[in-house]
Amino acid sequence: MSKPPFADLRERLKSGRADLAAAFLRKSTAHYLSRHAALVDSVLIELSARLALPPTFCLAAVGGYGRGELFPGSDVDVLMVLPHDPTPDQQATLENWVQACWDVGLEIGHSVRTVDACLAEAADITVETNLLEARFVCGAADLFDEFGRRFQARFDPQHFFDGKLAEQQARHARFDDSAYKLEPNLKDSPGGLRDLHTVHWLAQACGILGGWSGIARAGLLTHAEARRIAREERTLSALRIHLHLLAKRREDRLAFDYQTELAARLGLTATPHRRPGERLMQGYYRAAKLIQRVNDILIQSLRVRLFPVTAPPEPIDADFQLRANLLEARAADLFEHKPDALLRAFIVYAQHPTLAGFEPATLRALWRGSTRIDAAFRADPLHRALFMTLLRQPVGITRALRAMHRYGLLGRYIPAFGRVVGQMQHDLFHVYTVDEHILTVLRNVRRFTVPNLAHEFPLASRLIATFDKPELLYLAALFHDIAKGRGGDHSELGAVDARRFCRQHQLDKADSELVAWLVDMHLVMSRTSQKEDISDPAVIAAFAARVGDMRRLAALYLLTVADIRGTSPKVWNAWKGKLLEDLYHATRARLAGSDAAVADIAARQNEARVNLALYGLPASAADALWAHLDERYFVRFDARDMAWQARMLWRRTDSADAIVRARLSPAGEGIQVLVYTPDRADLFARICGFFARIQYTILEAKIHTTRNGYALDSFQVMDLANRGIHYRDFLNFVEYELARDLDPARPMQPVPRGRLSRHQRHHPYPTTVRLEADAQGHGHMLSITCADRGGLLFAVAEVLMRHDVNVYAAKIDTLGERVEDTFLIRGTALQTPAGREALEAETIEALK
Repeated sequence: MSKPPFADLRERLKSGRADLAAAFLRKSTAHYLSRHAALVDSVLIELSARLALPPTFCLAAVGGYGRGELFPGSDVDVLMVLPHDPTPDQQATLENWVQACWDVGLEIGHSVRTVDACLAEAADITVETNLLEARFVCGAADLFDEFGRRFQARFDPQHFFDGKLAEQQARHARFDDSAYKLEPNLKDSPGGLRDLHTVHWLAQACGILGGWSGIARAGLLTHAEARRIAREERTLSALRIHLHLLAKRREDRLAFDYQTELAARLGLTATPHRRPGERLMQGYYRAAKLIQRVNDILIQSLRVRLFPVTAPPEPIDADFQLRANLLEARAADLFEHKPDALLRAFIVYAQHPTLAGFEPATLRALWRGSTRIDAAFRADPLHRALFMTLLRQPVGITRALRAMHRYGLLGRYIPAFGRVVGQMQHDLFHVYTVDEHILTVLRNVRRFTVPNLAHEFPLASRLIATFDKPELLYLAALFHDIAKGRGGDHSELGAVDARRFCRQHQLDKADSELVAWLVDMHLVMSRTSQKEDISDPAVIAAFAARVGDMRRLAALYLLTVADIRGTSPKVWNAWKGKLLEDLYHATRARLAGSDAAVADIAARQNEARVNLALYGLPASAADALWAHLDERYFVRFDARDMAWQARMLWRRTDSADAIVRARLSPAGEGIQVLVYTPDRADLFARICGFFARIQYTILEAKIHTTRNGYALDSFQVMDLANRGIHYRDFLNFVEYELARDLDPARPMQPVPRGRLSRHQRHHPYPTTVRLEADAQGHGHMLSITCADRGGLLFAVAEVLMRHDVNVYAAKIDTLGERVEDTFLIRGTALQTPAGREALEAETIEALK
C-alpha cells in the first residue's frame, strides 16, 4: 500500500512539533516560538520545491509567524506574492499547494496577491499590520524586495498610529476595559500580549527597531526596564504555549478548566491561604498590570514623536505645568530633588479634572520614582499630610487613586494594599481582584457625592451630603478588604491596619476608631438585612445596640451599599437596596428613642385603610382578614402590603381554593406574589418547585398562618437571567399556573436538578448547614451557604416537608453563584437533639 503524498513531510512536522513540545515541557525554553517557526519554514520551503511553484512567485510569512513567533495552536499566516494575476495553470498549482499544506498538517491562513493588490488591501489596518511584519520565506527575493520598498513608500506612520490606537481601544472595550476577568484572554485582554505587540508596531512606525532593546536605545525606557518588560513578555508567551499544549488546540482564554493544571505545570503549589490556581492568576494579573502601565507610557511617548507638541506650556505652580492638556513636571529631575512631588502630582491631577493624563516623560519619572516610596518616605509627616490632603479633595479622588495604583505608587505607599494587588477571590460572587474591588467600592462611595447622580441612590446622596468628613469613608473603603488572603477574619485584621494608618496620619481618636469600626463591621449590615427578620423589633434593637449612634449608622449604610455594588453586577438589586433602607430607617428610629417605625400597629392599620379607600373600598374591607391575624403579621408587613393583600382577599377569606395574586414589586425589580390557601405541609415545597421550574429565584418569603388555618404567604421573586419577559402576560401566567400547582388533588411536579457552573466545578465552594435556636425564641434558624444551582431551594423545602417542619420566614440571598439562605422554622422534630441532627444531615445530603 503506497504512502499518501507528502507523508514524510507530515511526519517531519508532527515529530518536530512533538520534540519541541517535549523540550519545552522539560524546561520552558525561550526558543520554542522561533524554532517552531523555523520548522514550519523548512516544511513550506520543501513543499514549494516539490510542487514546483513558479520561480517568479514569492512566499512570505506575515502576522505572528512573520515575527518568527509561532505558538503551538496558532494559524500559519502566509502571503503568496505574484508579479501578475495567475494563469489558469498557475492557479491550479497554487490550489494544489494550499491543499498540500493542509495535508501535511499546516493550518494556514493564506492570501495570494500581486504587489498592487497588497498595497490596495493595506488600507485595512489589520492587513497593514500583517504586512508590516512580512518576512521572506522562499521564492523570488527581488519581488519581495519590491513589495517591501513600495509598502514602506506608502506607509503613513501617523495614520497607522491613529488606526492602531482605535483598534486597541475597541479591543479593550470588548473586555470591559478590564484585565481582571476571572478567565482573561492571554492575547487580547487589556494587559495581554497584544498590548505589547501594539507597542512594537507603533515603535516600528516611528522608525524604532530592535524590540525592547531598541526602545531602550531610543531613550523611552531604561535598559533595566526593557529587560523587565522582555521578561514579562516571555512569561506570558510561555503561559500561552503551555495553554495551547494543554488544550491541544488554539486556546487563549485562561479558563477555569486549565488554571489548576497550568499551575501544576509551572510548579506552583498551595499555600495555607491560596490554591495553586489562585497563585497562578495573581502572577498573571500582576504581569498584566505592568503591561498596561508600559503600554500607557510608551504609547504616549511614541505619540509625542509622531505628533510633536508645539504649543507653549501653561504653568500651574512652581513644579507643574500643563502641556497639550497633559500634566508635566517643570523639571526633569523634580521627583529626585523633591520626593514629596510624587504625591503632590496626584493632588494637582485631582484638582484639574479636565486633564487627559500625564506627559510621557513625567509618567516615566513617576513610575521610576515609585521606588523612592519606602518606610522612611511613608514615615515622613509631610508625606502623610499630603496623602490626607489628596483624600480631602472635592473632586478627582477616584481618578487620582486609580492613576496612583496603575503606575505602582499606591501599593508602595500602603504596603498592605500592594500585597493584595492581583489577588483573585474565588468565592463565587466577587468578579474583581481584591485591589480592583477596593477601588471600585471607593468609587461607589465617591459617586454618592456627585449631585448629578443623586437619583441613583437618593438616601445615600442625602446622607453623604451631611457627613462631616467623607475622607473617613474613603479610608474605610481602602481598608475594608485589605487583609484578604492572610488567614483569619479579614475584617478584624483590616481594622487593626486601618486604626494604625489613621493614627499615623494624625486623625484624632474618634475618627480613627470610626474608620476601624467600619472596617470591622463592614459585613454586618448586609448580613442583618439579608438574613434576619428586620420586621422583628428585637432584631432592630440588637443591631442598634451594635451601631451605637447616628453617625456610625450613616457611615455603615454608605459603605455597605458601596461594597455590595462593588462585588459583581449580578449581586446588587433593588430588593437588597430596599432591605438596607428599611434597616437603616428602623435603626435610626430606634436610636432616636422611638419604636414607632416597627411597632405602631394602629398607625399602620390606619394608613392601610386610607390606601384601601383610594380604590373605593369601605374602611371595614380589611376587617374580615385582620380578625384572623395576630400582632406579628402587622409588624412584618408595611401599610402598602397590608392594603394590597386586604384588597386582593376582600370577601374571599374563606375560599377553599388557592388564591394567587401577583404584581410588580414595589421595590422596583421583580414581582411580588401573594398566596392565600388552606395551610398544609407541602405548600412551601410546591411554591418553591413552581418558581424553580420557571427559573425564577425567590428573594424573600414571609409566611404567616392565620388563626382560622390559612396560609398567607408573600414572596419577592426575580428573574436573574433578565429574559425580558412581558410582565402583564407573565403576572397572569403566575397567577393561573401557580394556583393549579397548589391544587392538593394534583401530584407535586418534579423539579430538574440544576448543574453546577464551570466556575463552581473548578473552584468548589464548601457547603455549610447550621441549625440553631433564633435569638428571639420564636423557633429555630436554619442557615445554608453553598454554590447555587437550579432547584436548590426546592430540595431544601422537600427536606423540611418530610420532617414536618414549617417555614415562617425565609431570606434567600443569591451572591453571584453562591447562595446564603436563612429559614426561620418551627416543628416538633426540632425539639430533640436527634431530630435536629437528622434534619441537618438530610439537608446537607440534599445540597450535594
